[in-house]
Amino acid sequence: MLLIDVVRVSEAVTRTSARLGKIGHLAELLGRVGPAEAGIAISYLSGELPQRQIGVGWRTLRDLPQPKLAATATLSGVDERLGAIKAVSGQGSQAARKGLVDELFAGLTSQEQAFMLRLLSGELRQGALDGVMIEAVAKASGAPTPDVRRALTLRGSLPAVGAAALAGGVEALREFRLEVGRAVSPMLAGSAPNVAAALAKAGAPAALEWKLDGVRVQAHRSDGEVRIFTRTLDDITAQVPELAEAVLALPVDDVVLDGEVIALRPDGRPHPFQVTASRATSKLDVARLREQTPLSVFFFDALRVAGEDLLDLPYERRQEALSRTVPPELLTPRLVTADVAEAERFFADVVRAGHEGLVVKSLSSPYAAGRRGAGWVKVKPRHTLDLVVLAAEWGHGRRQGKLSNLHLGARDPEGGYVMLGKTFKGLTDELLAWQTERFLELAEGPTDAWTVTLRPELVVEIAFDGVQRSPRYPGGMALRFARVLRYRPDKRAQDADTVETVRSLML
Repeated sequence: MLLIDVVRVSEAVTRTSARLGKIGHLAELLGRVGPAEAGIAISYLSGELPQRQIGVGWRTLRDLPQPKLAATATLSGVDERLGAIKAVSGQGSQAARKGLVDELFAGLTSQEQAFMLRLLSGELRQGALDGVMIEAVAKASGAPTPDVRRALTLRGSLPAVGAAALAGGVEALREFRLEVGRAVSPMLAGSAPNVAAALAKAGAPAALEWKLDGVRVQAHRSDGEVRIFTRTLDDITAQVPELAEAVLALPVDDVVLDGEVIALRPDGRPHPFQVTASRATSKLDVARLREQTPLSVFFFDALRVAGEDLLDLPYERRQEALSRTVPPELLTPRLVTADVAEAERFFADVVRAGHEGLVVKSLSSPYAAGRRGAGWVKVKPRHTLDLVVLAAEWGHGRRQGKLSNLHLGARDPEGGYVMLGKTFKGLTDELLAWQTERFLELAEGPTDAWTVTLRPELVVEIAFDGVQRSPRYPGGMALRFARVLRYRPDKRAQDADTVETVRSLML
């Protein structure tokens, strides 16, 4: 299949607001794609690369060659080139990647270049999310949607599941099983504004578990072999030897567990998230890093124990199996209650200990891998800051023609502003239209560049989950999961929060 076919469908999906319309466009293309390219098409239309990360950033994507006039690039050909780019390593790799990227883009039309630019930069926001793509795969293959979801639960890869469904229908989907050593998509939690709302959503009584600010891990053991996967299904077994040792010490030789790994200080409080993330994913000098920053693991669910699959069992039954398998010191602290006051005290204790919050879980919920629903509900204390908008970036897809991605800065008492990160989250269509008009009035310099610099006058209230150290910005810190709450026309730029205020929130 030609790449241009996928590009045109992507554009049609972007223009279509109705869910059924999006599904129809996607299903029509999936019905035409060949088995060898089905996974590539599903990946691209989901805004992802089969290779995941290929080591290409904005610097590499600047000054691209002139486009071709005729569309001749195939999906498989583009995929091979992206694989070659990912494989580049060693001295001079950046220049080598740039050369390969230029070769790729030289073979694309302007329409294809624009699509690949958004795909490689993670800006392909067209509404083809997993839920829509799952239904498109079901429609194109003739398989029931629940069977597609079930297969995705067990395989953890929508491109792989989609390719199987398109090639073999429902019979191929029913061949998927929970396999020890192959990661499955983890169950996800919805959100609630407070503990009372979370209890109401999950159904009281419910289990309240500490939400640790660590790295989600899935531990697989078959006899003496252990594999550890992240939430994104990456294998980090070699990077976390202490976790592998803990799993090998368990009294079962066939097990799949869900948990969190976290770096703790000597007093038991957590290190900042990036310390845990860096330690858990670093491949260099692991023995030295282990000694410097040991990791602790806490398990909170069991997907398989002693050869028995537990995914479809209720939470309580899975917890019974977990407690028989894992020693108490390796279990995530939890409380089962229907009392809101008791739950709120438990929540306060968790936050006071330096952790993220709670996950409130229905006692009857099965393990809905890869899905977010009422079975699990997270509650976190909300932090807010009043920050100044320093610049904005022109959007893509549905936000084409709108200034979207905000550059956020805190006030420096000695003069100027210190950038803390970017966000486009929380912006409604009305807010996008308003701020684009206002930003153009505040623009300093050209407005046709990718980023438009603004006079620092607008104050915006930002919600975020925490502050982490970051060498990317001048202040050495960045906001985690920042999102726009509202603009503050009642505040001047000199009323914005200071760098010192932000730094005080960093663990």
